[in-house]
Amino acid sequence: MSRTRPLPTVLRIVVVVLRPIFMVVTKRDWKGAEHLPRSGGFVVAVNHLSYTDPFLFGHWLVDHDIPPRFLVKDPLFAVPVIGWLLRKAGQIPVYRGTGAAAESLRAAIQTVESGSVVAIYPEGTMTRDPGGWPMSGRDGAVRTAHAGGVPLVPVAQWGPQEIMWPYRRELRLFPRKTVHVRVGAPIDLSGLGEHPTQEQIHAATERLMDEITALQAQIRGESPTSPRIDVRTLKKPKTRYEES
Repeated sequence: MSRTRPLPTVLRIVVVVLRPIFMVVTKRDWKGAEHLPRSGGFVVAVNHLSYTDPFLFGHWLVDHDIPPRFLVKDPLFAVPVIGWLLRKAGQIPVYRGTGAAAESLRAAIQTVESGSVVAIYPEGTMTRDPGGWPMSGRDGAVRTAHAGGVPLVPVAQWGPQEIMWPYRRELRLFPRKTVHVRVGAPIDLSGLGEHPTQEQIHAATERLMDEITALQAQIRGESPTSPRIDVRTLKKPKTRYEES
């Protein structure tokens, strides 16, 4: 595979070590790569299912010529060795709930403007939905893509939770699990205009989560039967989930 987006040295080492393992312990059902932009920067917005999926989704990114670059919670950067690896790998710290929160957004915008790709979990955390469905989203993915003037690509994954369910640390590698990834067409944000309101950003984020949920529904062959959990309150709204 030709590599038009070179991997940092640290990531090359990680890939050499981990990719052969993932090829052995997982099966892969990856579809929709034709929707990925062929050049330039963009934002990949994907649901978060498991402690394992940053590695498994990173496998998907590497195999599609995309150096894995995530928004990562800032406390991890303070962990010895791990923090050093994250910095050397070009990961972007997220300072949520602090005065430095805007720095994370600016860094993500600068990254995509430079022609690189940023992977963002719009939920900001692993899903707490009992069925593994996506929760509501935070607005960072939409803001980054809009401000950077780059495509926003919705992606759904399913399968990592079979290896390790959200918030559990019970690793189940065998029998081999299938990691499903579905890529949707980029979401058109041109209607937001130059200075979108918070309401417009919120609506675009809802549309993004609808797309991710629909892609996951395609993988699973079923649809959510209960309302989407609000990521801010971690509670389900009283209104019934409606498909867009």
